[in-house]
Amino acid sequence: MHSFMETKALASIDNMATHLINHMTRSIVLVGHMGSGKTNVGRLLAQKMQLDFVDSDKVIETVAGISIVDIFDLYGEAEFRRLELREISTLLDHQPAQIISVGGGAFVQPDCHDIIKAKGLSIWLQAQPETLVSRMSNIASRPLLKDKDPLQVLHQLSEQRDPYFAKADLIVNTDGLELSDSASKVFDHLVQYLEQHTGSSS
Repeated sequence: MHSFMETKALASIDNMATHLINHMTRSIVLVGHMGSGKTNVGRLLAQKMQLDFVDSDKVIETVAGISIVDIFDLYGEAEFRRLELREISTLLDHQPAQIISVGGGAFVQPDCHDIIKAKGLSIWLQAQPETLVSRMSNIASRPLLKDKDPLQVLHQLSEQRDPYFAKADLIVNTDGLELSDSASKVFDHLVQYLEQHTGSSS
């Protein structure tokens, strides 16, 4: 049980966090590999921050009228990336700020990377390939994993994509954490970041 002074201090921290969040003008963009928990952590984070949550892949599927897998199969990756860039750009222009989860390859595409860095506040949900595989339940819906060994693919993707993810505004390691703990850790890191960058990056 907290003492009166501890309770007062916690309330002050909560008030500060609320103030910082209310004055955000840039949306938070969760980046990282498939299986990193971007969608689930994003929903919990949005709930905690009382912001809207949107998954860019779901938006693309709604606009296209077909699944991501079908877009890749029927039209190729280039068309998917064109749609991805357009829809993410639109989401980043939305006000008030919201929580946006983007696909694993979005932050690696130069144009998409640049627009996220310019208009959003990016957070890399970092995790080892073994962790990523253990979290995935819908492998069949992942175009890059089709008929392949998921762990091998994720090791290869880590080598290729981690240098891009490392350029995110915030890096939060989620290895060994449950979803709720991951969301809490992201929230704590975000509040610290906003405290340090108030007036410039919020």
